[in-house]
Amino acid sequence: MSKEPTENNNAGDAAVNPARRAALLGSTGLAALAALPLAAGFAAEAHAAAAKPVRKTASTFTTRDGVEIYYKDWGSGQPVVFCHGWPLNADSWESQMIHLANNGFRVIAHDRRGHGRSSQPWDGNDMDHYADDLAQLIELLDLKNAILIGFSTGGGEVARYVGRHGTKRVAKLALVSSVPPLMLKTADNPGGLPIEVFDGIRKGQLDNRAQLYLDIPSGPFYGFNRPGAKPSQGLIQSWWMQGMMGGHKNTYDSIKAFSETDFRADLAKFDKPTLVIHGDDDQIVPIDAAGRASAKLVRNAKLIVYPGAPHGLTDTHKDKVNADLLAFARA
Repeated sequence: MSKEPTENNNAGDAAVNPARRAALLGSTGLAALAALPLAAGFAAEAHAAAAKPVRKTASTFTTRDGVEIYYKDWGSGQPVVFCHGWPLNADSWESQMIHLANNGFRVIAHDRRGHGRSSQPWDGNDMDHYADDLAQLIELLDLKNAILIGFSTGGGEVARYVGRHGTKRVAKLALVSSVPPLMLKTADNPGGLPIEVFDGIRKGQLDNRAQLYLDIPSGPFYGFNRPGAKPSQGLIQSWWMQGMMGGHKNTYDSIKAFSETDFRADLAKFDKPTLVIHGDDDQIVPIDAAGRASAKLVRNAKLIVYPGAPHGLTDTHKDKVNADLLAFARA
């Protein structure tokens, strides 16, 4: 049999021979380290690593149909789960999450399939899949007595979750600037928006998604198109960045999901304390067809109207939203 290479023999000798190690290290400063056995040093490092507690603050899970979903999990206490709007991601809730986490709650938010840091499946970009993904996250973390909060499209996700999975794990529900009961104008929903509105959004997405995702936050989303408004370039750019992280096909399909899904039967199954927050100058999801209509359909729901507030009030009116959500969570 051939011998091991000389370098390996030298290294092996050094591990057990302090003098040999000192010669190999080649300086008086490094030679001082040679008095410590290498194996003991490695063992000490391994023990320190094992003793230090590790807690995940962000992770992913794979759904039953093979979609990887990103989520973040901060703080400790009663769980509060946030569902974001179109075409954004979990980062859109950061102001509310840090506020509730700093006040004794465990806050969790995920990037909806096809959005943000989650993977981008070609199919399954609809409310049933969104709700089932949410259910799998809640089951994975074994959340109990949870408070579910949905913004815009996320409100539809929360509603469909209740419709499909019930409220066994739920303590309270909140709909913020949310799309339920039904955004689309139909024969039995005359207060909805005509299909041409959503066809226009789809056309804008196909023609120039990057420009559409600048136009929406620069104008109606935050009410920056109103007289006297002071646009925030930071908010506009953050909205654009989050939107462009999502998949083109996924965010396109989601327009149909948030506009044409009928949540009236889902709202009828709400049997937990429910808070509805909506701005009366919401140009994206008009309050009469959405917030006020939902509050009428959900038994004993509490409606808080923000005078003059736009759709994106979680940013423009974040201090009030934070206070209202904290009070609701504590009640």
